[in-house]
Amino acid sequence: MPRLQVHEVSMQFPAVRALDSVSLVFESGEVHGIVGENGAGKSTLMKILSGLQAPTEGHLSLDGQPMVIHGVKDALNKGIAMIHQELNLVDELTVSENVFLGREFKKGVLLDRARMATATAKYLAEVNASFSPWTKVGELSIAGKQLVEIAKALACNAQILIMDEPTAVLSDPESEALFALIARLKSSGVTVLYISHRLPEVCAICDRITVLRDGTWVTTMAGSDANPGKLANLMVGRELTDFYPIKVPAPSGEPAFEVEGAEVDGFVHGVTMSVRPGEILGLAGLVGAGRTELAEALIGARRLEKGTIKVGGQSVRIRSPKDGIKHGIAYVSEDRKGLGLILSLSMIDNTTLANLSEYGSPVIIRSKERESAARWKQDLDIRAGDMEAPLLFLSGGNQQKVSIAKWLETKPKILILDEPTRGVDVGAKREMYNLIQKLAGEGLACIVISSEMPEIIGLCHRALVMREGRLMGELGANQLTEEAIMHLAAGVVAA
Repeated sequence: MPRLQVHEVSMQFPAVRALDSVSLVFESGEVHGIVGENGAGKSTLMKILSGLQAPTEGHLSLDGQPMVIHGVKDALNKGIAMIHQELNLVDELTVSENVFLGREFKKGVLLDRARMATATAKYLAEVNASFSPWTKVGELSIAGKQLVEIAKALACNAQILIMDEPTAVLSDPESEALFALIARLKSSGVTVLYISHRLPEVCAICDRITVLRDGTWVTTMAGSDANPGKLANLMVGRELTDFYPIKVPAPSGEPAFEVEGAEVDGFVHGVTMSVRPGEILGLAGLVGAGRTELAEALIGARRLEKGTIKVGGQSVRIRSPKDGIKHGIAYVSEDRKGLGLILSLSMIDNTTLANLSEYGSPVIIRSKERESAARWKQDLDIRAGDMEAPLLFLSGGNQQKVSIAKWLETKPKILILDEPTRGVDVGAKREMYNLIQKLAGEGLACIVISSEMPEIIGLCHRALVMREGRLMGELGANQLTEEAIMHLAAGVVAA
């Protein structure tokens, strides 16, 4: 008997039909992949299954019996837990307090923190986390927070576990540990619904794979019959060719941006680098290599303990993001939903956030803001039906374009993009690569931080590889291979 069934489920929002009569069957003890472009309906379906939303049409069945889910807590009581792509943790609380949030152990009227920590340690061991249950979540990296989310779901003893982009911020070893955990869960009868844009891993770990497109069911196939190219074509409804744009020759000339001896306490140790106008420089390395911390220091969001920064050959001092903007440096954060954008605000509001002084003071000239947003909507092909609607209704790829538009509004000379395609589908990735090359072609010096080695190889003129806060080597265009990058990232060789 199927564990979970979806019967003719539809979801109608005011301006869009996110799901249209979708029917699916999920078996006990299977890993079932759900793939599709952003906007295909994956997240909407998972929100329905986890109790975040109620469908406008159709119904669900659990173990052969009709089921109505009255909210997230009811879904948990029914054994359905979801690990969200958007982290759902409280930074001020400890790991164990987050794992048992809403289900705390108590000793009389007080919290039994010791008992919660002991129980949490077991779940942290299952996900191979190295931090303590007593650690404040706010002290963890994004990858660490992802592991807390997984431990939190395991603590609910879920029999149906929904994973939304669980490896998006994990290193290869961390991902392998997660896959081993999923295999153990599967062998114990747990049903895992696995949503990911990383098609090779979907093909590798899923027993069956369902493709959604524009809110409708396209097909469900055995994982053994799938391959990334086949899935990508089904997702977009057309053949995908020339995934990366053809590289133009690397520009010559004087650097637009130079960094010498950069030190960020505990994270970055003596990094020296430069990038020319029109160049796309890759910054590779494993999670925890210090790339994001370096970028945050260069934009002024983190303290640079030592080192010099030059823009156009002139030394500058950057102590805040305002200083960074003033000197033409822009940083598109890897955490677009937490740090890059305000999803409750509109596209118009987000586009002008970093440059509000240009739109009037003390009263903002709304018509001028709208004109600017409309221009970026056209220039970056941002698919937003209503520019006044909250940004949370846009797909991940379109949200990322708005984040880039926000920084392009500041007229930067240097654009740092941190994991620019994290959480976006294959079609949106190709659009993003073309956009980055277009911006470089217009003279921007671009620095692309990415954990996806094919992205570094396919897009960048050259790459620097970091490990444990140190620069391990530089690879030119003809040296860029996955093996060369991994050797440097793992500390096996130095270029």
